[in-house]
Amino acid sequence: MSQDYIPRTDGDFLTFETTFIAYADTNKAALGLVAADLTPVTTARDAWEPAYLDNDAKQAAARAARQLKDEKRAALEAAIRALVRRLQASPAVSDEERKALGITVRDTTPTMHTATVAAATRPVGVVSTAQRLRHEIRFFDEATPTRKAKPDGVMGCEIWVKVGTTPPADISECTFLALDTASPYVADYPGSDAGKTAFYMLRWVTTRGDKGPCSETVAATITG
Repeated sequence: MSQDYIPRTDGDFLTFETTFIAYADTNKAALGLVAADLTPVTTARDAWEPAYLDNDAKQAAARAARQLKDEKRAALEAAIRALVRRLQASPAVSDEERKALGITVRDTTPTMHTATVAAATRPVGVVSTAQRLRHEIRFFDEATPTRKAKPDGVMGCEIWVKVGTTPPADISECTFLALDTASPYVADYPGSDAGKTAFYMLRWVTTRGDKGPCSETVAATITG
């Protein structure tokens, strides 16, 4: 099957349509065209280009806003953690007060988290493709689909991916992407992957390093 001459990504399409229209307009006579023949094309171009540039600017602004938000959150978290360290070290703070603050209450009773508990369930993955060349992968446990909490004894979720046309037969066909301790995980892709399909497989990893069974394969298109 021959490849479509229309580029898939918007950036490449902008270059293509600009060159196409300029050449056609300059060489109308040689191509057997008159100005009216180009009117539908130029009218559509005049509508699309501002929309493209506006979308590009808004996406850049959204990325900048997200970075700023993440930086401000990191600063707030650092300030909270510094204060919590003082509170945790203070003999004046009771466990009831720690609970009221929502901070860790030390468990004085030894508890064994066995790998068999964590290995009994699988993560479920949900992929958002709302942003160009970016997948936001949310995961939760199949046994508690209405809760964000990981199973007891679990350190995080391993995320594996295969980018291609056919789903992986098993995790050996995938590439390790990340061990994420908190949902969601954000995966960014290069422009060369636009239009391709990413197949994800997930599994829990316990605090002892034991690994649970793999999730069902989740497929999502890498939007360009």
